[in-house]
Amino acid sequence: MAVDELGPGGIPALVAASVERFPDHVAVVDGPTTYTYPQLLDAAREFAAALVASGVEPGDRVGIWCFNCAEWIVAVLGIVEAGATLVPINTRFKGAEAADILGRSRARALVTVTDFLGTDYVEMLRAANVDLPSLETVVVAHGPAPDRTVSWAGFLDLATEQSRQEVRERAEAVDAQDVSDILFTSGTTGVPKGVVMTHGRTSQVATDWVRMTGLRAGDRYLMVNPYFHMFGLKAGILASVVAGATMLPQPVFDVDRVLERVAKEGVTVLPGPPTLYQSLLDHPGRASYDLSTLRVAVTGAADIPVELIRRVREELPFRFIVTGYGLTEAGTASATEPDDDFEAIATTVGRARPGFDIRIADNEGADVPVGDTGEILVRGGSVMSHYLDDPEATAAALSPDGWLRTGDLGVIDDNRRLHIVGRSKDMFIVGGFNAYPAEIENALLQHPDINSAAVIGIADARLGEVGMAFVVLRAGATATGEELISWSRERMANYKVPRRVEIVDALPVNATGKVVKDELRARANASTAESAT
Repeated sequence: MAVDELGPGGIPALVAASVERFPDHVAVVDGPTTYTYPQLLDAAREFAAALVASGVEPGDRVGIWCFNCAEWIVAVLGIVEAGATLVPINTRFKGAEAADILGRSRARALVTVTDFLGTDYVEMLRAANVDLPSLETVVVAHGPAPDRTVSWAGFLDLATEQSRQEVRERAEAVDAQDVSDILFTSGTTGVPKGVVMTHGRTSQVATDWVRMTGLRAGDRYLMVNPYFHMFGLKAGILASVVAGATMLPQPVFDVDRVLERVAKEGVTVLPGPPTLYQSLLDHPGRASYDLSTLRVAVTGAADIPVELIRRVREELPFRFIVTGYGLTEAGTASATEPDDDFEAIATTVGRARPGFDIRIADNEGADVPVGDTGEILVRGGSVMSHYLDDPEATAAALSPDGWLRTGDLGVIDDNRRLHIVGRSKDMFIVGGFNAYPAEIENALLQHPDINSAAVIGIADARLGEVGMAFVVLRAGATATGEELISWSRERMANYKVPRRVEIVDALPVNATGKVVKDELRARANASTAESAT
């Protein structure tokens, strides 16, 4: 059955179709745990039956606060089989942050761990001392299960014949319009908002990603992107289910472990942020690993150096390299194409995906001329339903005719390719000129000593605002901030040139690889205050 022939039902229908199409294919390999597609569905239904037996009703919310693992995959498929709604939680969140998500979503159950990187998530949650009246069941997928929680095995023991039959009935009743998941935005610039998605919208993200990348049955997909994120969940787990690929969960990114798994497990698909590919290229022992199976690379960012894409294509065996523009509220709205050149792949996010419309608009919502900068607006079948319990934010972001205001700034060029300029809230004005951080970051990445860069606007008595750059140098590089400013003056318009450059060991990033610019602003403000005293 072709992807385009999959029916319009919910995610349980996608899983059932894959079981029928790929009865002998391996679905998951996670250490000693291996599931074929029929075994994965059986495991998911058993978890769903335990949910039903524990009192979870159709439409109830179930949280997952856990690293990438086989249990995550079983749990999410079990949640939708039970007619419930998934609420993933960022693994980098502290207890109070997780409690906020659980409280606002009114989650009835939570799947979590007590031994991830030395952290006990249950202990963190309890230490936050936040009342969660809706949370009745806490399942510990890995690690000891403390009081008032239940182990993974103990939870599965709750399933009964009656609850198993109830799961079968609920799964058949799931409709494309039912809510499948509520993913909360990353919160790097404010309070996270709950993005409500239906089964139909989420399924479209997964099926289109398969079309976009050529993901196919038998592919071995090493999953570095976290499952709590849209990329890891919908372009990872669900896309693999649609295609019949083998899922290889990777709990944390470790370049040595990734190289080892690629060589040992025959990985063919390896998506990730640009830093993943840079780490592979820079690894001193890369040549000792057999990476010949790698076929598909997928990434995305506003500041990918052209040189990085050239090196990925020429030094690594990938035959398909694509960059795209995706967001929690819409899925993947645009992507490059296999025959695009280095520059198009690095500096653009390609053209609108089938079924998507993209506009560039001014502050009043009117289209701007081709080549001008404005806010990116997208419309398509996988755009969110609404923000959870926030009609004001929904109305501000989503027009009655379906256009989503992304908050991102972009340009569409003469070839209809989209260029990401940055976030509208990150733009700063230097003496009356609009300065876009991504544009300046891209320019800085042309310097041979710079590995990565992030630019913010800081206050200036004369110009109102000026740029400040935080720069990570390549190994062995010795450039100073003053030298980088002088270099920039020779290559950029004066208003774009950073007035301050701070050399740092690393940029602060969230779990999906995005730079947390609020942390940089706080650092810049603290530095300014310190110098003033």
